[in-house]
Amino acid sequence: MPNEQVRLDQIFQALADPTRRKVIERLVSGSASTSELAKPFDMALPSFTQHLAVLERAGLVTSTKKGRVRTYRLAPLGLQAADGWLAEQRRLWERRLDQLDHFLTTLKESE
Repeated sequence: MPNEQVRLDQIFQALADPTRRKVIERLVSGSASTSELAKPFDMALPSFTQHLAVLERAGLVTSTKKGRVRTYRLAPLGLQAADGWLAEQRRLWERRLDQLDHFLTTLKESE
């Protein structure tokens, strides 16, 4: 469980940054090289590659290097881990809200 917690922390920390979210959105349409991913951003390449490293450490992307070109692609398992946690939280809150609704309905009927 602690490893899973650490992994979720890394995933959500990686997704907290708008640049990294844009990279994820771009990779939905297919793999891309570092320079292709960096092109729309107004930052130095070393700074941008730090963003890619954060995404890779979090397990959200994978990369392969062929010659001098590093290509990135989405790693669906990372996103599935976040989605699973969010779904669990959604179920928990839906249950709580259903209980509250039932309580308020009962309270209103008893008045």
